[in-house]
Amino acid sequence: MNRRSLNLALAGSLATALTVLALPAKAQETEKCYGVAMKGQNDCKAGMHDCKGMSTSDYDSESFKLVPKGTCTSMETPKGKGTLEPMKS
Repeated sequence: MNRRSLNLALAGSLATALTVLALPAKAQETEKCYGVAMKGQNDCKAGMHDCKGMSTSDYDSESFKLVPKGTCTSMETPKGKGTLEPMKS
C-alpha cells in the first residue's frame, strides 16, 4: 500500500470513528417511580424539597427515582411496591 492510500484509509477510519462518537445514543425511556429511592439518591420530590439527592429517608413515598419505563410498579421495597404517583406518608 502506498503512502497516499494509507493516509486516505486512516483519514476515512478516523472520520467514521468521529461520526459514530458524535451520534447521540438512543435515550432509554424512563418514568418517575415514587417510593423506591434510597436516602439521598432520589431524582426529585413532590413536596418538601425539589432537589436531586435531598431525600432524608429510604423509600420516601413522595420522592421519585427515574427508572426504565414499565418497571416501577413491579419494584419491591420493604415498604411495598413503587408507584407512578406520589403518596402522602
